[in-house]
Amino acid sequence: MIRCIHSGNDYGDGEDHGSGPAPWHAGRDRRPKRRSRVFRRVKRLRLWLNRVLAAHSEVGDPAVFDNDVFPWIGNLERHWPAIRAEVEALVRSGEEVPAFHDVSPDQYKISKGEQWRSFFLWGFGYTVPANCARCPQTTWALDCVPGLTTAFFSILAPGTHIPRHQVVSKRLINCHLALIVPRQARPGTEGCRIAVDDKIFRWEEGKCLVFDDTYPHEVWNDTAETRVVLFLQFKRPLRQPGRVLGDLFLAAVRYSPYVQEARRNITAWEAAQQRIERN
Repeated sequence: MIRCIHSGNDYGDGEDHGSGPAPWHAGRDRRPKRRSRVFRRVKRLRLWLNRVLAAHSEVGDPAVFDNDVFPWIGNLERHWPAIRAEVEALVRSGEEVPAFHDVSPDQYKISKGEQWRSFFLWGFGYTVPANCARCPQTTWALDCVPGLTTAFFSILAPGTHIPRHQVVSKRLINCHLALIVPRQARPGTEGCRIAVDDKIFRWEEGKCLVFDDTYPHEVWNDTAETRVVLFLQFKRPLRQPGRVLGDLFLAAVRYSPYVQEARRNITAWEAAQQRIERN
């Protein structure tokens, strides 16, 4: 079982097991901050910018991509047994994995409770050195991904539902490398699945699902087991002037309160982990 960081005890059973170290986010305001006027204006530009990026895309503008469009995917898929072994070792070690909204509070609308957890290797263009050191084979395998900006183990507990949502920029494309996929659906449900642009897709262990998350998408884990994918975001191949416009937008986002707050949260979590290891 993967341990999760939460505001109660580390046992997850609601019982009082005595005092212990405070969770890494103790005393921190976990609600999303009010964003600056400039940041809100940048977000409003997204519709115009996305039209420009779609028009200058070197890989078209589908909701879900054919994997053959990206030659590096085959190389990444060949490494999936080693990557899965590292996340399984992470689970066995009892490593604490924070909820997604504890890293990025802006995700509070789609991430509730402790159901969706995220172990970051790369976040928003920044590496997390301690986590990369814990997963050297995964880190090495990621060298084949051009334009990588984000990489984390996305862990969905049984019964998790991520509501329909979409992101703001076509500069990035999502890739899920499926590592642990439950097969047995709960009675009366359709099991573990993702809908992208209202079409249902199912992960296959060792295979990538590549999609544009500016299209509406939604996730269900209607099973009794945990689902794990390696979640990647990488830069969409673009012709000019789309490339420079997209990179300017990413730079604005990278230095925005949205990303900087998430970066501080990852740093705080990493420091808490190091204190635990020293003790």
